[in-house]
Amino acid sequence: MIITKAGRRMFPAMRVKISGLDPHQQYYIAMDIVPVDNKRYRYVYHSSKWMVAGNADSPVPPRVYIHPDSPASGETWMRQVISFDKLKLTNNELDDQGHIILHSMHKYQPRVHIIRKDCGDDLSPIKPVPSGEGVKAFSFPETVFTTVTAYQNQQITRLKIDRNPFAKGFRDSGRNRMGLEALVESYAFWRPSLRTLTFEDIPGIPKQEDILQTSLMVQWLRICLSMEDTWIQSLVWKDPS
Repeated sequence: MIITKAGRRMFPAMRVKISGLDPHQQYYIAMDIVPVDNKRYRYVYHSSKWMVAGNADSPVPPRVYIHPDSPASGETWMRQVISFDKLKLTNNELDDQGHIILHSMHKYQPRVHIIRKDCGDDLSPIKPVPSGEGVKAFSFPETVFTTVTAYQNQQITRLKIDRNPFAKGFRDSGRNRMGLEALVESYAFWRPSLRTLTFEDIPGIPKQEDILQTSLMVQWLRICLSMEDTWIQSLVWKDPS
């Protein structure tokens, strides 16, 4: 995932569809991005692999992206696909634009938070997400990514430019797109898959408000940055309850 000093939009962007909320209750929806481990990585070209290069850089200031439609009723959230396409990533630790601050060459995990309004009094873009009975975080290992300031693999560069609507200036209008389609079809993982998630109850919340029973259907077009296993996959998660 590319990061820049000025801030770069995530691509692919995280999009979620939520069900199981109390239609009349108000909720915030937010997203943060946390380190997967305490390692720094480097890309080894001759083996086309990411390898551990040492310890992670010092932690960066916490940042939270609060969805601009927040707060909204459960009914409002459940009838739309919630997109985080305006979230931007930066490696500028002095950023004052509200972008998510990350280190290059590190692995990160996006987390989506559902926060009941009465539990979100301390919610801030520059503070960690509050914890408590009315807060639930969702994360999926398939959405882990590695940050870079420039793509380390030509196939990834090609796929991102062709699929990213904000990369129009990089495209050659006369390019034969058959090469891209052949590349996509060459990977066996190019198929939708279904993941089942179940959640424990949150103590102290009435059943009709129990956001731990909330199910997330996440539609995620992911370009995996593990050069050992480059693939694109469409993923759907749904709680069967």
